[in-house]
Amino acid sequence: MDMQVKETLFHFVNGQRVEGTSNRTGDIYNPAIGAVVKQVPLASAEEVSAAIEVAAAALPGWSATPPASRAQVMFSFREIIRNNMDELAAALSAEHGKTLEDAKGSIGRGLEVVEFACGIPQMLKGEMSEQVARGVESYSIRQPVGVCAGITPFNFPAMVPMWMFPMAIACGNTFVLKPSEKDPSCPLMLAEMMQEAGLPDGVLNVINGDKVAVDTLLTHPQVDAISFVGSTAVGECIYQTGCQHGKRVQALCGAKNHMVVMPDADMDQVVDAAIGAGYGSAGERCMAISVVVAVGDETADELVNRLKPRVQELVVGPYTDSDAEMGPLVTPDHYEKVRSYVDLGVEEGADLVVDGRDFSLEGYEEGAFLGGCLFDRVTSEMKIYTDEIFGPVLSVVRADSYDEAINLVSDHEYGNGAAIFTRDGGRAQHFISNVRIGMVGVNVPIPVPVAYHSFGGWKRSLFGDHYMHGPEGVRFYTRMKTITARWPAAIEAGARFHFKRGSEDN
Repeated sequence: MDMQVKETLFHFVNGQRVEGTSNRTGDIYNPAIGAVVKQVPLASAEEVSAAIEVAAAALPGWSATPPASRAQVMFSFREIIRNNMDELAAALSAEHGKTLEDAKGSIGRGLEVVEFACGIPQMLKGEMSEQVARGVESYSIRQPVGVCAGITPFNFPAMVPMWMFPMAIACGNTFVLKPSEKDPSCPLMLAEMMQEAGLPDGVLNVINGDKVAVDTLLTHPQVDAISFVGSTAVGECIYQTGCQHGKRVQALCGAKNHMVVMPDADMDQVVDAAIGAGYGSAGERCMAISVVVAVGDETADELVNRLKPRVQELVVGPYTDSDAEMGPLVTPDHYEKVRSYVDLGVEEGADLVVDGRDFSLEGYEEGAFLGGCLFDRVTSEMKIYTDEIFGPVLSVVRADSYDEAINLVSDHEYGNGAAIFTRDGGRAQHFISNVRIGMVGVNVPIPVPVAYHSFGGWKRSLFGDHYMHGPEGVRFYTRMKTITARWPAAIEAGARFHFKRGSEDN
């Protein structure tokens, strides 16, 4: 039994590090070596409530801060992140397992949202109409929602929090972040960087925890809005519970993203795209391509023949290996889950073209490394097709026609992302217009929108009315107020706001 004392992390509340008092902790793994390297405190309901109360106390002062001053904090935060990119990426990779290149790329996508938030004065402008009646003007303004909370997943411990708290805070709200307990170091570092950027105490708080923390955020009367990214089962529960307690909720959930390959597609481009989108970050991302729908057997045969050696040649290793293209899975438990799906696919009758289950890396035998896996002749009834596996497992489904392919994509319960690879502009436009999916790529495998557009899926990939970041993020984190105004001079000029006796004129 390992009796070595592990580093214990902290919460970040009211501008400072706070030790946990619940006497409950969770394990943080270095997935490359398969060993617990840190402990994270799991907050009690009382600790979460205290953080919420701090955020509520900070709200009046921060919401009254001019948007231009809030933007200055974001400008400073952006520079601090840029200057500490290597440190952030190393902390992220050590706990998640993804390569440093992947880690820096994900931080960069989060940084784009910070840059968008720097322009918040422009986004908060309302509308105005004069003379809606004689001497009367009408206008709208956008005001903060209040205390907002974010519940974020393990797969993007920097990017997804940065999809949330910069937008919420720039809009004048205060924020309580509950990051994944699997890899919380990077979110804690970001909170301290926000403080360094000039954010007042209590505006951003990070509370580590499990279901106890989540339930408290969902039911606490001082929390006004909840943002969530994670699995569909949890997201649906969060949406229902939050709404029942009068909160505004956006819950971005599971996915099974398809890539349709037409016979006229550039096959070199297709193979490169499928490798990067299917196996990047070990498949642990909600926008990963996990299903390739090849139209026609000839297309499928060529695709599988080209994919097979590329998957076999994937360089799998720890983030410290600069040549690694794919790292380990996040925990031993998740490794076992993904491996069990590969076992199930074989049992279901799919053709396992590349089997990564027996991958072993010298010196890292206890690490959660799974080699790339490639299935052919997968059908829509198989669990490896219906379920989100969240690992380096790519399935090829064969369709006889384009119509069969688009119906297959549209009929799946998830509607997060899909892509079509073709040289036919008319076919691509038909796919864009008719596929029942929230984010669509044309010859682009992972159609994640840039920060000044908004991210979100359809069907059981999203619960709530608002996408994340971009203009939709501003709408989610603000409430519209419409004002109709008149002034004494208008009254003297003869404006009336009552019915004349015996008349409906006003």
